[in-house]
Amino acid sequence: MSDPQNTPAQTDADATKAARNAARKTWLVRFGVLVAVAAVAWLIWYLLVGRDFVSTDDAYVNAEMAQVTPQISATAIAVHVSDTQFVKAGTVLVELDPSDAKIDIESAEADLATARRKFQQTKATSNALNAQIAARAADIAQAEAGVKAAEANLDKANIDLARREALAPSGGVSGDELTNARNAHAGAVADLAKARATLAQANAGRTNATGTFNANQALVQGFDETTDPGVRSAIARLDAAKLELQRTVIRAPIDGIVSRRAVQIGQKVTQGTSIMTIVPPVVYVDANFKERQLRRMQPGQPAEVTADIYGGFKFHGRVQGIGGATGAAMAIIPAQNATGNWIKVVQRLPVRIALDPQELKQHPLRVGLSTDVTVDVSAH
Repeated sequence: MSDPQNTPAQTDADATKAARNAARKTWLVRFGVLVAVAAVAWLIWYLLVGRDFVSTDDAYVNAEMAQVTPQISATAIAVHVSDTQFVKAGTVLVELDPSDAKIDIESAEADLATARRKFQQTKATSNALNAQIAARAADIAQAEAGVKAAEANLDKANIDLARREALAPSGGVSGDELTNARNAHAGAVADLAKARATLAQANAGRTNATGTFNANQALVQGFDETTDPGVRSAIARLDAAKLELQRTVIRAPIDGIVSRRAVQIGQKVTQGTSIMTIVPPVVYVDANFKERQLRRMQPGQPAEVTADIYGGFKFHGRVQGIGGATGAAMAIIPAQNATGNWIKVVQRLPVRIALDPQELKQHPLRVGLSTDVTVDVSAH
């Protein structure tokens, strides 16, 4: 049985199908060529340009914010600022009750006057003790003269007694006269002992006066009313009291915007407790790059930062530094793998980007805003 011959309609259908297949093949070839060209173009762009830039959208605006904390505990009597207000460095923010500080100043001033009076008294005592030493020297000279007179009287009494004792056997002197001579001799001996005791007492008095003078002089020698340790200590207490009074006026430490104000009039603030935060206008960006993006990154390389708040405006800056630890390592409770089931997670390291101050002045940023960061890692 022979095959039936193709009809004209069937022949047209086959031709149409063949044309369609040819067209599809042509488009597939063209698409393949386009994909290949795009791949080659991307490869060329990556080798020439793309590999020199690393980007991340895990980046946020940050700043060195100043925490305002009172240095004394007192009651707030005036609050001059509010949240979102811009202040200059030195602007008065809060005033605290100065009553206690003023009392402390008065007490310190009284202590200083007492210390100065005490120094003057000690110095006057040294002068009096020096005069006493001179008086004790006169007493010693008088006692020495008394000793010499007593020694002379004793020598005379010895001679008189010896002469009478020599004449007594021959009856040349009476018994009463010999007794009187012996009594005079004994009196001369006693007078000499008394004179020597007086001399010893005078020497002891001068030694005591000299010691007291030296001890008192050690308190004032080499010092005056401004260098005396007691006076200096009182001056230091007065300065501390004045400093406490100055601290009742709390001023802005830097230029910036007031945030998180937590103090009201009449509130008792505690020393060291934050009452507000000052956010400076000069901010930076902390960009968290993946670890494999940091192979060629170095401080000083240029960067571009885009913030959603300003649309397509690009901030220009430079890499200021690369963090010393990942965010996971610096967490309060670092992740631990104690089960032995390890899944590698790509870590990110914070990179600080310093921005152009002039651009920040024209387009100020706020802490916490999200940004996109691109760093040119080809620059050295």
